[in-house]
Order: sequence, then structure tokens, then C-alpha cells
Amino acid sequence: MKIAYLGPAGTFSEKAALETGDQQSTYLPMASMPAVITAVETRAVDLGILPIENSLEGAVSVTLDVLIHETRLRICREIVIPIRHMVVAKPDVQLDTVEVLYTHQQPLAQSRRFIERCLPNVPTVAALSTAAALVEALADERRAAALTTLHAAERAQANILAYDVQDNNNNRTRFVVLAPEDAAPTGDDKTSLMFTAKVNRAGALYEALAIFAQAGINLSKIESRPAKAELGDYVFLVDIDGHRHEPVVAEALQKLAQIAGTVKIFGSYPKFRG
Repeated sequence: MKIAYLGPAGTFSEKAALETGDQQSTYLPMASMPAVITAVETRAVDLGILPIENSLEGAVSVTLDVLIHETRLRICREIVIPIRHMVVAKPDVQLDTVEVLYTHQQPLAQSRRFIERCLPNVPTVAALSTAAALVEALADERRAAALTTLHAAERAQANILAYDVQDNNNNRTRFVVLAPEDAAPTGDDKTSLMFTAKVNRAGALYEALAIFAQAGINLSKIESRPAKAELGDYVFLVDIDGHRHEPVVAEALQKLAQIAGTVKIFGSYPKFRG
């Protein structure tokens, strides 16, 4: 099994890939999210892993846009990874001697409380990823530290100065596993899809959502994104309980197709249960 993910190694994306595969799997870090998609589409790999949603920051726009506009791959699984940030340095560096902090902008924003209290006068240097931050900190001749992942610290056998410095311990990122086909029904599934209104008029969205309500199908998520056509045109993205091959769900999706402008199913897959 070959699995592509958004690199470099040591990131939360690699952690999600490792959760998906096993000891016999091969893992391929890619430079961008579209590159992960292309690797699966061309069968260079079997599966691709992409982040799709963060509990604090919301949807990952690039992943959604690729699913909506650029690929026919299906979601076959979801993985939820806790987001934990560590302050890591070389063995001879202590927290009170740190001279510079390498960090990606996202973990920096998510760890403001610790940085302001424990490293208030330490300048920060922007890095392309949490893994790159650690590599650059370890290569710096100064007493440098990095805001990075436990996974990256363990890979580098680096010195962890502080654990779990994130402001919110409930921070989670949901990753989706993409493949040519989605998963078979398990009895505890969800389906992700998008649709557009056939006509922009009052009640159009209500009519579409009422189909699921009348069928007794729960919507666990709904959001909208620009359709990238005319100003004011939107795509609606929903996650519903159930597998698309279940009779009740299949009938609801068929009714939706009759009144919607476009319907695209991203896939049916087992719910993540930890």
C-alpha cells in the first residue's frame, strides 16, 4: 500500500497517513494538496491523505475546492488527529535561554498564551511547516527552539522543552482518505456531498434540505462556498448520516438530484470513532 500525504515528514499529515497505513505501507510526502490528488489519480499511490477541517479554524479551503472542481476521487475513510504543539530544541538549550523561535504561522496563532507568558521577548522566524521549523531550529547556531509536533520531535530525537503549549486542548483536525472508490457500508457511516440550487430563489435551499429531514436523515455538517462562476452563486456542502447505498439515503439523493442544479457525491465512509 502506497500512501501520499501533504509533506514534509514529521507533520500532522504524516501522522494521519501513519494512522491509515501499517508497517508494510510506503509513505510519500508531496509538495501540495493538488499533488496528493494527482498521485492517486495516476495510480502512483493507492491512497491520498488531505486535511479537510479543523475544529478551531474551520474548513480547509484548498481541499474542498479540489474535491468540488478538480477530481472524481472518493472519500473512503476519515481520520481525526489531536493537534498538540511542543517547544523543541537541541539538548543544550533550556527554555529560559531560547534566543529565537522557529514556527509556522498556524501553531503560533494557536499557542499565543504560552508564547506571551514564557517566551515574551523571543523573536519568531516563519517556517513553511511544523517539521521545517524543527529542522531549521536544529541547524541554527544560536540557542534556537521550534514550535512543532511531538511526532517531529520524536523522529529527530530532539529535546522537548515544553509539552502541549496549545491554547485549546480540544483542537482537532479531520483528515480524509481519498481513493478511486469509497468504502462499503458498515452500518455506521456518513456521506459527504455537494449540491447547487437549480434556481436562485427563496426556499430553494430549504426544499433541498427538507428532503433529508423528511427521510429522517441527520445532517451533521452544512456550509457554503463560492461556486467560482458568477458572483452570488454558491455550492452547498453537507455531511449526512448513512451510506449512499442504503435505500433511504439513495432515495433521498435521487430526489435531491431532481430539484438541484448539480449534485456531486464525495463518498460514503465509516464514521471516525477514535
